[in-house]
Amino acid sequence: QEQLVESGGGLVQRGGSLKLSCAFSRSIFGFYVMAWYRHPPGNQRELVAAISIDGRTDYDDSVKGRFTISRDNAKNTMYLQMDSLKSEDTAVYYCNAKDYNDYDYWGQGTQVTVSS
Repeated sequence: QEQLVESGGGLVQRGGSLKLSCAFSRSIFGFYVMAWYRHPPGNQRELVAAISIDGRTDYDDSVKGRFTISRDNAKNTMYLQMDSLKSEDTAVYYCNAKDYNDYDYWGQGTQVTVSS
């Protein structure tokens, strides 16, 4: 069973930065797309950013220009660099990966809180 483990969340002031990590227990080449989702308080879970196995990236409009998704193939790790954080970025952030059978894997989530 694949395990995804997030880290890097925490409390940060508005305008600050955080970098989230998602470590995979096996090679990331087993997944054709990886993504970060977030679940803000009182709202539904939403897609933040995604990266395909060929390196293409996609971002929600609310984070374009502020967040960067990336991966390190050698470390089997995906990242989300978050800059210029806003209070509305406060949420539990989850990493997600979809394998070639279209099975979804999820991490346990990491809390990001942006104080004003």
